Amino acid sequence: MPQSLRRCCDGSLDYRLKLLALLICALAVFFLLNTGYSALNTISRLEVVEAERDQWQRPAEVVRALHIRPGDVVVDLGCGSGYFALKLSSPAGKGGRVLAEDIRRLPLTFLWFRTILKNERNISIVHGGATDPHLARQQVNEVLIANTYHELTDSQAILAQVRQSLVSGGRLVVLDRSPNPADIGATRLAEHEISAEQAESELRQAQFEIVSRQDDFIEKDPDNESWWLIVARKP
Repeated sequence: MPQSLRRCCDGSLDYRLKLLALLICALAVFFLLNTGYSALNTISRLEVVEAERDQWQRPAEVVRALHIRPGDVVVDLGCGSGYFALKLSSPAGKGGRVLAEDIRRLPLTFLWFRTILKNERNISIVHGGATDPHLARQQVNEVLIANTYHELTDSQAILAQVRQSLVSGGRLVVLDRSPNPADIGATRLAEHEISAEQAESELRQAQFEIVSRQDDFIEKDPDNESWWLIVARKP
């Protein structure tokens, strides 16, 4: 092949490669921008839903039940997208740590985005397992299990891990829906309910000391469900 023709072919190949690289970069930028827009849109909707939830969930009272002190390590077990985890950040303070744990990666990803947007630097994301939340032993001061206890497939395994993670005297606050007879066999809400009696029995079985129990902590939510709250401690 003549030298001039070879140079022409090489130049044409370089041009096609550069064009392909440019196209790949453009697609990558488009994908990132589209993903970022979708994430921000979802987070915006979350903010609206959580503002409505603030009206009936009594989050301030739930946080107070934990007795968090500045510098404490507090766990939001089953944190979802961070409704409570974000509210725990301020009480724990700059010297404290909020461990936001969940077994689902997608909600944790949204929470990670939210911590960046809100500049919450004391929140750590923890991807836990179905029977192991992956918490260090005797390093935690308080644990919150809100709207998650009914989802536990092995409550005793989780409670044992929680108890091991707590320091002596550490507090556990559990908040969940009470069973509604109208839901049994009629709605899917029945799958997301558990009685305070059953939860208290399981907590005692796991060697927790019950500090207090409010069966009608929330008398009626938007779905006409009532919620109970139990405060326990590690002896």
